[in-house]
Amino acid sequence: MTESPGAGSRSGRKNDPERRDRIIAACLDVIAESGVAGASHRRIAQAAGVPLGSMTYHFDGIDELLFESFTLFSHTISERFETRMASAVGAEEARAAVVEIIHGDVFGDARELVLSHELYTLAAREPAYRALTTAWMRRSRAALERHFDHDTARLLDAMIEGISIHRALDEEPRDPGEVAEAVARITRAR
Repeated sequence: MTESPGAGSRSGRKNDPERRDRIIAACLDVIAESGVAGASHRRIAQAAGVPLGSMTYHFDGIDELLFESFTLFSHTISERFETRMASAVGAEEARAAVVEIIHGDVFGDARELVLSHELYTLAAREPAYRALTTAWMRRSRAALERHFDHDTARLLDAMIEGISIHRALDEEPRDPGEVAEAVARITRAR
């Protein structure tokens, strides 16, 4: 028996197994460009290049899509953070890795900076998003604790977050040496 060209799909077209992932990626792009407030089903579908009906086929609503998108985003950032810290050997490499996280990861990409702050805003009001950011911070501190004691890891994590806020809001550029000096002071042996 020969199958018709689109067998296995509702519309007779070939299945698009990556469609759901494209929608999530497009959701993050729309949020980075227009904020959570500007993330509508229509805008996200257009950015993903999918029919509007795909949105409700793959997600129960915009809330589920936003949560899944921010979950992917936070896991991606956490994995990058963990990889960078895991590759460091010794205290000096660990300090350099923290500086690179700040300059390359936190400061390096305006899109991710905006997405982080959009997530923080949701987390300030919504328990589910707060749980997401709490898990993200826990993973960051655990990665830092590979090289630094618990209290130092907490201070470094807070400094990284604080610098990201300054980076997002301060129009005056940061001196790259300032970050290295801050990391050195926080991690200095007591």
